[in-house]
Amino acid sequence: MSVLSTSVGRVAERGTRWERTYAVRLLITDVAVVTTAVLLAQFVRFGYTPMPENSASARSTAFSALFIVLWLAALTIFRSRASRVVGSGIDEYRRVISASFWTFGAIAIVTLLLSLEVARGYLAVALPVGALGLLVTRSLWRSELAKARMRGEMQTSVVAIGRKREVTLLAAELTKNPVHGYRIVAIGIPGYGSPCGETIEVNGQIIPVVGDESAAMAAITDCAADSVAITDPEHFGVEGISNLTWTLDALDVDLVVSPGAMDVAGARLLMRPVADFPLIHVEKPQYRGTARFTKRAFDFAFALAALIALSPLMLAVALAIKLTSRGPVFYRAERIGKDGRPFPMIKFRTMVQDADTRVDELLAHNEVAGGVLFKMRDDPRVTRIGRWLRRLSIDELPQFINVLRQDMSVVGPRPPLRREVETYDGKISRRLLVKPGITGLWQVSGRSTLSWEESVRLDLSYIENWSMAVDLVIIFKTARAVVAGHGAF
Repeated sequence: MSVLSTSVGRVAERGTRWERTYAVRLLITDVAVVTTAVLLAQFVRFGYTPMPENSASARSTAFSALFIVLWLAALTIFRSRASRVVGSGIDEYRRVISASFWTFGAIAIVTLLLSLEVARGYLAVALPVGALGLLVTRSLWRSELAKARMRGEMQTSVVAIGRKREVTLLAAELTKNPVHGYRIVAIGIPGYGSPCGETIEVNGQIIPVVGDESAAMAAITDCAADSVAITDPEHFGVEGISNLTWTLDALDVDLVVSPGAMDVAGARLLMRPVADFPLIHVEKPQYRGTARFTKRAFDFAFALAALIALSPLMLAVALAIKLTSRGPVFYRAERIGKDGRPFPMIKFRTMVQDADTRVDELLAHNEVAGGVLFKMRDDPRVTRIGRWLRRLSIDELPQFINVLRQDMSVVGPRPPLRREVETYDGKISRRLLVKPGITGLWQVSGRSTLSWEESVRLDLSYIENWSMAVDLVIIFKTARAVVAGHGAF
């Protein structure tokens, strides 16, 4: 194993990084939201103005001030503005919610121990208003950040070091979506001469290979890199990694180490130092036992509420289908469910009555790579009202009946056809370990525009990393995708 021994001068001061500016913006809106929520709760419950006019008003105002300071401190303690969590994923939102509930728990315990009289209505107003306001402002800032990243701004510049195959894969994943905010500025491959003059094209970007790991370290100053990502830490050895961390710390550059595991959510990765060695533990998937009961209870409650709330719309749709085309209102299509059991999936009919018999004549126009699925943007079999129902995904509402019958879940892998299942290998067959869903990662990541391979990867990723928090986020994103009509045809 080689030992990294590179002498690099301290990187010149880069000025204020975009992370710091963004964190300041988040802090300003956090202060505004928390202050507004607490003062609103005080006004609604006690009717006092923020200016103390008597002893009671002064006490309530002082308590509100302490409340604001404690809440803002909790948001800082939980690192809700850390550059590693803002901008993507649900960890930022989870930390905001955790900090908010921690604050209210601390307030409740203190008031109980000190026998202080704090009206429950005060807390009942401040918590939902403040938490919702924090989530909304974080979402708005995230939208602005995404727009900036799409323009090539607010990016994290990365120097990647590793064997060619692994480092190319890492670069492809990091740069696949500009919203993730990563830009690979240089690649170092152990064993390459310096300079080597080679380039690697990834997602339409040309990335220079500057040489070996020593050349890559030297490129940090030239490229003004913010991070160094390594894919094979065993090449450096224990002492080399230690030297690398000290060198990068002096340069104010972050170190990222790829564990080599794909589609494993952060919630399943636990860092546990053992005998001075940091070990990454990958927890088992959580789709058995108590987790399965929780998901089943949520599915039943959500599906029942949805059917009741949407019954007027569904009745109107059924009437429109019956009046505009010949055939039944519902279309029952065979799908394969959990453990390979077939079931009839119920949808509103969006095609002409003999649509199934015309598939063979349209196969040449299939727009999904791989040949397993059949999707056609301008399918002549779709009725006029069916095209509208598909765009808004209203045709899928009867699937809530399948959820009540326990054939499906609200969130899960895409319901596969029998001919798909017949092509499954050992890995893909893991999709059948859970019930298929009305929506899922495939629904919020492109829907009909996804390739077969991408759909399978997203389904397996969902199964491996399932949690109720993930389900709730997918449901929220589904509503947004349906309204926008992204990827539906």
